[in-house]
Amino acid sequence: MSDVTDCCVLVCGGGNAAQVVTGLLSTRYKTIAVSFFADEAAKWKAALGRDSFELTTEGAAVGKIVSKPFDITNDPSVAAQADVILLAVPSIAHGEYFEKFAPYMKKGTIVGVMPARSGGDILFAKKLGDKAKDMIFVGFETLPWACRFTEWGRKATILGTKNTILGAVTPPEKRAKAIGTLQGLLGPFPLIIESPNNLGISLRNPGMVVHPGVMYGRWGPEFWDGKPKAEKPLFYQGVDEQTEKVLLGMTDEVQAVCRKVEQLVPGMSLRDACTLKQWYLDCYDGQMSDTSTLKGCMNTNKAYNGLTHPCTGEPGKFMPDLKYRYLSEDVPTGLCFAKGLAEILDIPTPTIDKVLLWAQAQIGLEIMVDGKMKGKDISKTRAPQGVGITSFADFVKLADLKADVSGGRTEGCMAGCTLQ
Repeated sequence: MSDVTDCCVLVCGGGNAAQVVTGLLSTRYKTIAVSFFADEAAKWKAALGRDSFELTTEGAAVGKIVSKPFDITNDPSVAAQADVILLAVPSIAHGEYFEKFAPYMKKGTIVGVMPARSGGDILFAKKLGDKAKDMIFVGFETLPWACRFTEWGRKATILGTKNTILGAVTPPEKRAKAIGTLQGLLGPFPLIIESPNNLGISLRNPGMVVHPGVMYGRWGPEFWDGKPKAEKPLFYQGVDEQTEKVLLGMTDEVQAVCRKVEQLVPGMSLRDACTLKQWYLDCYDGQMSDTSTLKGCMNTNKAYNGLTHPCTGEPGKFMPDLKYRYLSEDVPTGLCFAKGLAEILDIPTPTIDKVLLWAQAQIGLEIMVDGKMKGKDISKTRAPQGVGITSFADFVKLADLKADVSGGRTEGCMAGCTLQ
């Protein structure tokens, strides 16, 4: 940066979150919106025209923010101007942005990914190659806001801002610069709570367990007769004992991975990669009337009132949408990471295997073959094997795993996280 007040921010994406970030940051900083999806950038630029972008912030003293992005483009070379790059795009698109920006990025660029999902730091390191060592990667567990656009490309609304957001920095010695810069961009809320490492963010990812696990528990061959449903089943609040058993099996297998990594990397803490039940206790405290079991946490969570399984069809003839993002995104960019690391560590994962084998057939990918992560589509996933990692030594190197020397954070786990 040439001056303390001079900061160029690239905001990636064209959906709700990207438009909100663009509207917020354009009030003070040179903000360039970038989208590689089809002709989205051109459409957004045309929709806005010469007008300013309007951002409504519900419940805030300043209820409306009016700003104008410096540019809206699909040209990756603008990365050469960036001090900060923020990705607010689906996780399946992260690799494309990393790869296209790589030739242009300057040393010290902070790359924040909201959310990073699982293995985002490893994908970043692989796509940038030797250049990655000069960059700063920040993986966030979730988005900072609940938001929506009210007029695409022109107006958006922040419905609520989370109190806190969990993030991890690679390399950890750059945490002060990264967290300080990003907190300055976001403002006082949400407060960025630092996690010791990005592996903790990766293995904490609740979506990789909940979404495919609940889908399997409802629509898997053990539980569904293939006939249409009269009504769309409740998703979280419809979790029954058989689905709870699937979820518990998956989360226990992820915990086995965590403990093995901590054993192999002395001093490393994966405390944020908690069990699924603990995640609910941390994130939805006060919103659940029964916290005695995982099923109780999900069934009685008021934040989930009325949320149903993704379905196609009409009343009386509802069929599951088995290509919905709960499988098409959360399996390749979440569950495959956990399974791949477990395989490297020789940890058996019978429940994850069962769910993964079923899910890959639904989304049309060949990922696991003969119990191994070696299918022809493995490169389309976040599994370590997808970027050529087959040994723990290689994993440690690419993920930059080391003992937690930060002294640890004293706050509890995130209070502002959500899962929908």
